[in-house]
Amino acid sequence: MTQNKCKNFFNNFWNKTKQASIKVWNYFSLYEKLWFLTITILAFVFAFVFPEEDVGGINGKVIMALYLIDIFSNILCELLISKQSKWNFLVSLIVEFTEIAICIVCAYRFATMAVTIFFWIPVDIVSFFVWHRHPDKRETELTEVRKLKGWQEVAVIAGIIIWTVGIGYLLTLIDVENGILSSSPVLEKVVCYFDACCSAVGIANGLFILFRYQEQWIAWYICTFLEIAINIMAGQWILLVLKAGYLTNTTYGYIKWNKYIKEKRKNDELALANNDELALKNAEENLQKESNPSDTSHDALLTESQSKENNENISDISLLNEESPNTNKDDLTEENQTENKDDSSLLKEENQNTNKDDLSDNKK
Repeated sequence: MTQNKCKNFFNNFWNKTKQASIKVWNYFSLYEKLWFLTITILAFVFAFVFPEEDVGGINGKVIMALYLIDIFSNILCELLISKQSKWNFLVSLIVEFTEIAICIVCAYRFATMAVTIFFWIPVDIVSFFVWHRHPDKRETELTEVRKLKGWQEVAVIAGIIIWTVGIGYLLTLIDVENGILSSSPVLEKVVCYFDACCSAVGIANGLFILFRYQEQWIAWYICTFLEIAINIMAGQWILLVLKAGYLTNTTYGYIKWNKYIKEKRKNDELALANNDELALKNAEENLQKESNPSDTSHDALLTESQSKENNENISDISLLNEESPNTNKDDLTEENQTENKDDSSLLKEENQNTNKDDLSDNKK
């Protein structure tokens, strides 16, 4: 019995896993599957060609493993964002914890690490529920997205510049020993400002994603180019594979979101036009009724006269029904009286005849 139960359990588990895998596989298009597999294969190739050295007593293989997890989770997260899927935020949490570990191990990019801890993790959790509450009306698997206004773009750019200058200067005051860039003080200071700018754009990107703005793809472009420069200066060649994936998927996602926004705007305009036509027809009908009150009063009078006639007809019918049994009774009594009179006259004649016959017999 126990063997059969275990066998049934594993069979059910295998069938459910198989069905879920097929569903996930079919969820992605051919291009998306090829893109994901290409970036993954390239990452493993770079891992063997450019192995990581030990940093601060941490084994290079551990650092390489963190890089590979970061690449795999990042490209999956990017792919889900491009598909307007809310599930990207759950994958993004894996990305955040992995990047925090990389920053600690490599002893660099402290601005990015702080922003990840205090901003990105809470934003990912909140964004999941926000996106869940705004599904597309036609395709529930999608989330509604939109575009920024002009004054919002100016405010975001100004905030990024102020953050970059202020936070970048504070980062240059931190003295780090045994860091990945500790051997080159000049590069270390340059990376501080790049890191500050990247963290500022990352905050803007997080807010754009939270509020479902298309401009988050532009923020991804800026972050990607800044991180490419940082990875080259730090000798993190394997992470360039991830940045190549960023650039291609960012272009793909921007095109998809832009197409969706245009189609949605067109559908909304058509729906609004249809509603306007209905409202216009109703307004015209109301105006016609208001401009021709005599017609309406005439119609009202006609209906009143018709109702009166109907009531009179009904009353006549009821009176006739009441009189008819009385008339029938009178007719019956008259008929009975005439019949009785006729019968009595006949009896009288017969009696007279019999009397006459008797008299004649007596005479004889």
